[in-house]
Amino acid sequence: MYLADHHIHSCCSPDSEAPLSEMLRAAQAAGLSDLCATDHCDLLDLDGGRVTGLDWAPILTQYQAARGDCPAGVKLRLGLELGGAPVDPDCAAAILSGADLDFVIGSIHNLSPAKGGKDFYFLDYTTPRACYEALDDYFDSLAQLVHLDCWDTMGHIIYPLRYMQKIPGHPVTLERYQDRLRALLTGVAQAGRAIEVNTWCGRTVTQWQPLLELYRDCGGELITLGSDAHRPEDVGKGIAQAQELLRTVGFRYFTVYHRRTPQFIRL
Repeated sequence: MYLADHHIHSCCSPDSEAPLSEMLRAAQAAGLSDLCATDHCDLLDLDGGRVTGLDWAPILTQYQAARGDCPAGVKLRLGLELGGAPVDPDCAAAILSGADLDFVIGSIHNLSPAKGGKDFYFLDYTTPRACYEALDDYFDSLAQLVHLDCWDTMGHIIYPLRYMQKIPGHPVTLERYQDRLRALLTGVAQAGRAIEVNTWCGRTVTQWQPLLELYRDCGGELITLGSDAHRPEDVGKGIAQAQELLRTVGFRYFTVYHRRTPQFIRL
C-alpha cells in the first residue's frame, strides 16, 4: 500500500515545535512512502489582523537539509497550507511565487474580515446560533476560494466542526448546507482541483463519507489525504483508513502532487 500524508506541520508553523527531520523519521516509522511538508501561511492572524508576506528562508533551509538526509523509502515534497487567500488574492499569489512548490492547500481558518477575522479556534460555540453563524461565514469564504487559482486542494472542508462538536448539548451538522456544498464541490471538480480528506490525526475519518459521496456525485475525482499532524507521533494517523474509505465510496485513486501537477495513485 502506497501511503502518502500531504498535510503536516513542522516548527516552521507557529503551532508546531517539531523539526521536519523528526517528522520524516516518523513517516518512515509509520510506513509512509510519501510526505509533503505544508507549513502554515495565513493572511489573517489569530485576531484577524492582516498578514502581508512570508519569510521563506527558514522553510526552504529546513526542507533542503531534510531532503539531503531523507530516510530510505520516503519521498519528501514541499508544500504550503495557504489560509485566507480570498482576503487578498494578489498577496497570496506573491507569496506563492517565493518558492518552487509541489503542492498548495487552500484553507480557511478565520472568519472573514467583515465578521472580525478571528480564528475559528477561539470563537464561542456555546449556542447553536453562534455555530451556524460561523458556518455561514465559513462557507461564504470557501465559495470565494473556489474561484481562485492559488491552491491545488481545498483543505479540511469540515474544519469548524472539530471545535463545534466538542460543545455538549447541541449537535451541529452540515445538513442545512447540502445545496451550498453541492455547488462548492461542483465548482472544485469543474476547476480540475482536489478536495482534502483531513483525518485530524485519525479522529475524523468516518465523518468524511457523506462529503465524499456528494463529491463523487458532483463529478469530483481528485482527492488528497492528510493527517494534519503537528507532532511526530501523529504523522500518518488515519491515512490507511482514509484510503479504505475512498474504496468504500467508489473511488479508485487518490492524488499526490509534484510541481503543482496531480499524480494518480491507485488505491
